[in-house]
Amino acid sequence: MFTSLLNASPLATLPTPDELLQDHPVPPRLARQIARSRQQARHILQGEDDRLLLVIGPCSIHDPVAARDYGGRLAELQGQYGDQLQLVMRTYFEKPRTTLGWKGFIFDPGLDGSDRLAEGLRQARELLLALGQEGLACATEFLDLTSMLYLGDLISWGAIGARTTESQLHRQLASALPCPIGFKNGTDGNIRIAVEAILASRAAHLYPQPSGDGRLALVRSHGNPDGHLILRGGRQPNYQSNHVAEAGELLRQHHLSPRLMVDCSHGNSQKQHARQLPVARDLAAQLGNGCHTIAAVMVESFLKEGRQDIASKPQRYGQSVTDGCIGWEQTRVVLDTLAEGVEARRQQRIALAG
Repeated sequence: MFTSLLNASPLATLPTPDELLQDHPVPPRLARQIARSRQQARHILQGEDDRLLLVIGPCSIHDPVAARDYGGRLAELQGQYGDQLQLVMRTYFEKPRTTLGWKGFIFDPGLDGSDRLAEGLRQARELLLALGQEGLACATEFLDLTSMLYLGDLISWGAIGARTTESQLHRQLASALPCPIGFKNGTDGNIRIAVEAILASRAAHLYPQPSGDGRLALVRSHGNPDGHLILRGGRQPNYQSNHVAEAGELLRQHHLSPRLMVDCSHGNSQKQHARQLPVARDLAAQLGNGCHTIAAVMVESFLKEGRQDIASKPQRYGQSVTDGCIGWEQTRVVLDTLAEGVEARRQQRIALAG
């Protein structure tokens, strides 16, 4: 009966969220760790913690082994940078597409068009559990409206992307999510739509939502007080001090916190991955000059610099199959640069207070 309503053919039955969560539960210690990392991110975004929230990692997850390798290296650096940076690893399993292309690890974990969605969900959850047990907080973009039911309990910070920030459904979703959510400006650079999304997500919403057993339920969200703006550039970059100041002022005009995130990649790097380094240097200089509007930064980074096509044979280990990323050595440079900027801002504040 149901399929007769659609121009579609049923392919497979997926596990319910409850079934996947029961098969791969969150240990109590990890649940406490995730709650703590969410709270730390909130404190940074609210200005109660002067560190920088740094969301860093591959453009997308395509190889769980390489992702765990990267995550292990990142986890080892938390002690070194913990006084200046809260490190959160990008674990993006879904990819928005302007037209067509690989839609991400959840939809096609084999990278071969086999579309084994149930396997993608299982492997994604297993990876998040493994990274969490390494001590890492994880970030993702919430794109499909049901994937959060399978993975949302393992996410410490989330994003609504440039193509979906205007979507009412994603604003409703963000209002119900239990972690801080960043809204990217539009692909054309429009930041006003992201500000409107923040306002919408702060409110309660009534909407239908699949429940853990797969049945459709009517839910009322509580509103998310931790929505914030992500400057990701557009036709032109928008990371420089004048752009940051203008965005902060627009947020104030709408009675929102002016504290925001800047994405070093995408429009701000003009899709040239190596340009993330000069963007990071500029942001560090703004921090050193006393800028408190910048609360968070995003960087696309992996083990090996650059990108490769999904069809590449053999595939190069640790290299992105979507957007180009900076490599591990460059990642260390970015971490040093941003940590120095945070420390300079801190010392300036101490000097002014004295």
